[in-house]
Amino acid sequence: MFSNFDKWLNQLLLESGITNFWIDPLASLIKIIAAFIISYLLFKIAYNVIVNLIKKFTKKTASNWDDIMVEQKVISRITYLIPAYILFILVPIALTPYPKLVVLFQSGLKIYSTIIILITFTALFNAILVIYQQYPISNTRPIKGYIQVAKIILFMLVGITIISYLIGQNPLILLGGLGAFSAILLLVFKDSILGLVAGIQLTANDMLRNGDWISLPKYEADGTVVDITLTTVKVQNWDKTFSTIPAYSLFSESFKNWRGMEESGGRRIKRSINIDMNSVRFCTPEMIEKFQRIHYVQKYISDKEEEIKKYNEELQIDNEILVNGRRQTNIGVFRNYLYNYLINHPKINPEMTFLVRHLQPTEKGIPIEVYVFSRDQEWANYENLQADIFDHIMAVIPEFELRVFQNPSGVDVREAMKAGK
Repeated sequence: MFSNFDKWLNQLLLESGITNFWIDPLASLIKIIAAFIISYLLFKIAYNVIVNLIKKFTKKTASNWDDIMVEQKVISRITYLIPAYILFILVPIALTPYPKLVVLFQSGLKIYSTIIILITFTALFNAILVIYQQYPISNTRPIKGYIQVAKIILFMLVGITIISYLIGQNPLILLGGLGAFSAILLLVFKDSILGLVAGIQLTANDMLRNGDWISLPKYEADGTVVDITLTTVKVQNWDKTFSTIPAYSLFSESFKNWRGMEESGGRRIKRSINIDMNSVRFCTPEMIEKFQRIHYVQKYISDKEEEIKKYNEELQIDNEILVNGRRQTNIGVFRNYLYNYLINHPKINPEMTFLVRHLQPTEKGIPIEVYVFSRDQEWANYENLQADIFDHIMAVIPEFELRVFQNPSGVDVREAMKAGK
């Protein structure tokens, strides 16, 4: 059939007025174009038929591992070997007068097929990982590291195979030579190899992305990642300086990535203010009357007073002695005021962790900690909001007959000495 096609094509070119010198090149060009067209058409037919049939089949099965195989494109990538196989057969026929071109084309097809096999196995490894992670054992026995090692080995084998095709040598010979040379390579390129492995791990585990805000005090790095290579990470600090960090350091040492905060919808405010313990006391009727005029604690005061009154009456508490029964305290009312003030603040996100709490008392007083999240994550706006909140807190504390703890200053000592005189 092919010989008849050659005769018909040569006759057609002769009748078209083409000289004998140009007949073979033109005939070969036409045949190689025809071979590519045929391989492409057969690939499209096979791809549509095979992939669609497999998709319909997997939808009907009860198991989901085959669905994952389809989602990871394991089967569809195998079909890309079809045009390479067809061309491998047709190219020697199309380029019979040019054996050197046949060898060149076939080497290219071998490299193409090797890359397709690499992509297919990578998809297969990804599918295996996804399937495995659906089982409870994956929480205690993860295999992601093993999958990554397998991928690295696969990439190395494919690289050696491609080089062997390019230089026309047996891959086993290259492997033997690399085995003898590996000790020298590891010694000379130790830092580069460590950086390469770390860079792959950082990327594969999604530990770092361009645009992430990271903090690494050891290298005085605190800013935005602007460039990631296989061996180094470039960070632009907030003072506009640049820090270049070895990728291996980010993999082997601890660093803080603020991406989670930026994606969460809030930025944490965690700060405390110390209350002088000598200013904490039970609320007197005059204090209760005063606090009831404060908007944010009106309902709290009323409900709490009713609850305490009912409790004390049921137990027949002697109210003449304050330590008997239950009483409101000025610090408790203040804490509730602070909670309501923040929950109603338009720039505070109440859907995230929201706490106003006591911390362990110390020689510096009782710390009241604010643990909330701002809606605005931009640094300057966040700092302004935090400052505004604590400006208000410090100004409002005396209204609850509380004092902020502060170590005596020189002025305080002088005033005390004058008062003593």
